[in-house]
This record gives sequence, C-alpha cells and structure tokens, in this order.
Amino acid sequence: MTDYTAEAARSAAVILAPDLGLNLPVEVEAALAARGGDQRPDRYLDLVSLGSLIVSAAGLAWTIYVNLRDRAHGQEPEADSIARQIRITLREQDTALPPGTERITEVVATEIIRQAKHAQE
Repeated sequence: MTDYTAEAARSAAVILAPDLGLNLPVEVEAALAARGGDQRPDRYLDLVSLGSLIVSAAGLAWTIYVNLRDRAHGQEPEADSIARQIRITLREQDTALPPGTERITEVVATEIIRQAKHAQE
C-alpha cells in the first residue's frame, strides 16, 4: 500500500530544496522515520525543522483533501483551498510558521493532489 502522505512530502522536499536548502530531502526522510508509523491525522510532530513542517503539512493536506473531496461528492478540491486550510490549522495549533510557509503549503497541496490522481490511475 502506498503512503501518499510520505510520497507527497518527499516530492515537495525535492521541489523546494533548491530554494530552502539541498538538505531538505534528508530532513524529510528523518521526519518520516521519526513519525514511527503513527499516521493518525490528529498527531503532528514538533515543527522544529522544515522537514518536519513538510511531513506535518502533508499529513494535514491528505486529511483536508479527503474531507473536501468527500463533501464535494468526489470533485477534486483546489490546491489553494487545501494550502489555506493547512495554514489555518497550523496557526490554530499555535505553530510558529517560518517564512516561506505559504509556498511550502502550496507545493505540498499540489503534491497531495498529484498523488491522489496517480492512485486513481
């Protein structure tokens, strides 16, 4: 079974690495390993690094994507709607968001949608 959250986080790290640091894919892998297989949507890692932020955002994005798609009776949600909801949720959790969070959430949301489409093929 494919872990769409992990795949989206990995893809987002590769896309964002040129701008945010070439070590970002390694940080994401470390954050994925640290989550210990617990993929419950109500549990998020301490957002100390960008890698952890991306993994947490991917987990949120998947949950938001599924909820929005179900409410819209199977219609694909827009990436900007998912990204906006990720930022709102993180702020509600009093998470300190680093500069560039808007772009990070947009890339993660786009990658979640891409993974979901890939799963349907």
